[in-house]
Amino acid sequence: MSHPHMALDAFERQATDVANVLRALANERRLMILCKLVEWGEANVTTLADAVGLSQSALSQHLARMRDEGIVATRRESQTIWYRIADPRVGQLFNTLYQLYCTAPGAAAGD
Repeated sequence: MSHPHMALDAFERQATDVANVLRALANERRLMILCKLVEWGEANVTTLADAVGLSQSALSQHLARMRDEGIVATRRESQTIWYRIADPRVGQLFNTLYQLYCTAPGAAAGD
């Protein structure tokens, strides 16, 4: 016999996980970073910093927060570190957000 509280516990854990991800995403610059990663697949710090108008230091802080949450992952190629979206669920979410909001200004659905 299944226990409804066990299902509720799992549901609460999932809600907590989603809330943590959404908190990590609740920043305009992090949203811009992820839009660029959806567009490009992966990018290095220099390219991302130029694209979103941040210093490399500020960008690195945002990337570290998202890496800690499992949102982005890295790979090293010689001296360069490349970033990409790591969590496929975040990738799906951002593909949708990209289509709705990361296109040309004024091109959002309903405009």
